[in-house]
Amino acid sequence: MNTLEFHLGGVALRALPSGALHWPGQRLLCVSDLHFGKAERLARRGGALLPPYDTETTLARLDSDLEATGARQVICLGDSFDDLAAAGALPEAARLWLLRLMAGRDWTWILGNHDPAPQDFGGSHRAALRLGALTFRHIATADTPEVSGHYHPKASVAGRSRPCFLLDAQRLILPAYGAYTGGLASHDPVLTGLMGADALAILTGTRALALPMPRMAPKPGVLRR
Repeated sequence: MNTLEFHLGGVALRALPSGALHWPGQRLLCVSDLHFGKAERLARRGGALLPPYDTETTLARLDSDLEATGARQVICLGDSFDDLAAAGALPEAARLWLLRLMAGRDWTWILGNHDPAPQDFGGSHRAALRLGALTFRHIATADTPEVSGHYHPKASVAGRSRPCFLLDAQRLILPAYGAYTGGLASHDPVLTGLMGADALAILTGTRALALPMPRMAPKPGVLRR
């Protein structure tokens, strides 16, 4: 799977090229910022009209990662739905697909700023979850070691911007897992202020690739998406 192994809080973890986090010792898969229903929400609110395939694309990626890892626990780190109406607006085929993925698994929905209330999909709903040495939540705090999401971090290599994990000795921030999600550059002051000086960016794509977290904006005219 071209994963990258690392430790956080003494726990052995793997970053997957898809942007998911795998904890083999717990048979656990963690994903963040699925933003199911983003295209529908934009259309409903009079925004940009995007092809309505984001939810299916995200579900296919999740299905593949669950099959590959054999995970029996799943943690979704908030903003799983693009707003509170998006869950009810999922097409029936997507709803049944999600329910099939949830069946037989210990599934936890962490509440996010886009979906701050429980949705009618089963599983458990929490503001945060402590599991072993790690705390899982939507937005990073000073309570570490922790795993969070929210910021959709991105970094660039060879002039191309890619979603990435951000990792230091006490904190891991996951990239957005959902299709059609934007991102915040790793050199943004919000992220450079959160992450330690030795932080790594783990790029997603065909393989998970670690490099020192970029803390300076690329030169104008060289960044490609």
